[in-house]
Amino acid sequence: QVHVTESGGGVVQAGGSLRLSCAVSGRTSRTYGTGWFRRDSREFVAGINWSGNSRGYADSVKGRFTISRDNAENTVYLQMNSLKPEDTGVYYCAVDKGLYYSDSDRTYEYWGKGTQVTVSS
Repeated sequence: QVHVTESGGGVVQAGGSLRLSCAVSGRTSRTYGTGWFRRDSREFVAGINWSGNSRGYADSVKGRFTISRDNAENTVYLQMNSLKPEDTGVYYCAVDKGLYYSDSDRTYEYWGKGTQVTVSS
């Protein structure tokens, strides 16, 4: 059984930073794409392929958010800087069926329960 667990959410003032973590357990292969999505609409935020050499971002977060991964720890991170009130929401981590990420939530096989990010003005 694969488990995806997000952490690192919280309340921060506008302009502040947070670092989200996504820990994956129970999966024998560590080669998988990973994505971060926001809110119940499953809006794509960022994605990274299995090796970490390909990354993608939503236009709204480019230049502010950075996705990275540590395959030895089976963990993916989302560094969120210069946060804005409109970044507020529940952030979900998702593990793809294959090696690459997608901006569509349909390709992802496993999802975490989400972590709340609240940015106050």
